[in-house]
Amino acid sequence: MKNIAIKFTKIMIAAAILTSCNPFEVDEIQDPNNPSVGSVSNNASPEQIQFLITGLEARHRSYVSNVVRAWGTFGREIWNLNASDPRFQTDWLGQNGRVPDRSYFGFGNTGGGSWASPYQAIKQADVLIVAGENTENISAEAKSAVVGFAKTIQGYQFMIPANWVYSNGIRIDVKDPLNPGPFVSYPEALDAIKAILDEGDAALQAAGSGDFPFTLTSGFDNFNTITSLRQVNRAILARLNAYRQDWQGVLSALDASFISLNGDLNAGPAHPYGAAPDVFNPIYYLPNAAVNTIIVVHPSMLDDATPGDKRVEEKFFERDQPVVVTTDAGALTGNYQDGRWESNTDPIPFIRNEELILLKAEAHAQLDQSSEAVAAINIIRNAAGIGNYTGGTSKEELIDEILYQRRYSLWAEPWGHRWIDARRYGRLDEIDTSYDSGTIFTEFPHPQAELSWDEYVGD
Repeated sequence: MKNIAIKFTKIMIAAAILTSCNPFEVDEIQDPNNPSVGSVSNNASPEQIQFLITGLEARHRSYVSNVVRAWGTFGREIWNLNASDPRFQTDWLGQNGRVPDRSYFGFGNTGGGSWASPYQAIKQADVLIVAGENTENISAEAKSAVVGFAKTIQGYQFMIPANWVYSNGIRIDVKDPLNPGPFVSYPEALDAIKAILDEGDAALQAAGSGDFPFTLTSGFDNFNTITSLRQVNRAILARLNAYRQDWQGVLSALDASFISLNGDLNAGPAHPYGAAPDVFNPIYYLPNAAVNTIIVVHPSMLDDATPGDKRVEEKFFERDQPVVVTTDAGALTGNYQDGRWESNTDPIPFIRNEELILLKAEAHAQLDQSSEAVAAINIIRNAAGIGNYTGGTSKEELIDEILYQRRYSLWAEPWGHRWIDARRYGRLDEIDTSYDSGTIFTEFPHPQAELSWDEYVGD
């Protein structure tokens, strides 16, 4: 399947032919990457709908680089070593008493991939919803499919800022950028996200059970039917319900998801990447490259590993020469780098069957269903080559085991699972800072740009 950028180019050309009789009139040219809402909000053509869907997929992956690096650093899954800019170490590791403020590096001023990008995807989805609902050029079922897909992506993206600022709360009502709604608390935000995902699922259900009526990228190759997109929606809901501590809700969502206890642990939708004019996998580094800017495995991941764990062998690549970066709190040495990718065009899954099985184990443990929890744990342990679980079966002991398995199964995935897991279980103090003399953050304040926007609009 062709990459995102090539699709953009073809659709842009088609749109230019359809909307302009004189392509050389400069005053008629619009930004092809950000079409005006007015141009698609009334009776959009199927080509314009396709353009917006492909654009939404591109926006959907914009968070990956910053979230993997930042959240992975906060949870000490990785170090994002950068000899050219020490702030990636000193600020992100909280060295010498540094704590997050409204202008914190990599987050506070513009938000970058951590704050602005998720909201850009959310807004792109809003435009797609308006375009899908207000056109007579596609069927009613296709309209429902478009809305369902858009709301599924929205639900996923809203969870990113919610977990950045945590108890400080986020805005959910952002349809009108000149009059955004108030900040709502973390629990209220999660409930609102659940409503968005449920609306997406209902819309997909109304779309029937055939193929999705538009073309999705290769990241959705095995999830491009209405039925499978509903499964993706429910998988995202299962993750959300764990944050909401709705354990029966986790199991209900999993029952309707693509979970497969005997299936491929890597199965799941992904963010695709490609060569120019597309963009490369943003967390790929050439093995053994002579660089001093690279993601490396945090030493504690090696210290705490179970002997014989295949995940360590498969994910952690031992370098011939370590990467050493000196900070004002001492030297950081990376002996291992990310070994998951064969090339810089490999896709990055954004939710996988392995996570769903671990969510099932967690929900059963929380519901005091120890035998079901152990059965799910054993699927993960045996896949990793470390044999069945033989520890205690109290809720606390099972949660200990599940969180440990999540560290290795979900290492450095585009979410920062360990940081969020430690926070939701009150275990941030268990994260090892001995190698970097840093601090573990709980949450971030709203970026200054967010508050400045309120002042600007108020004026």
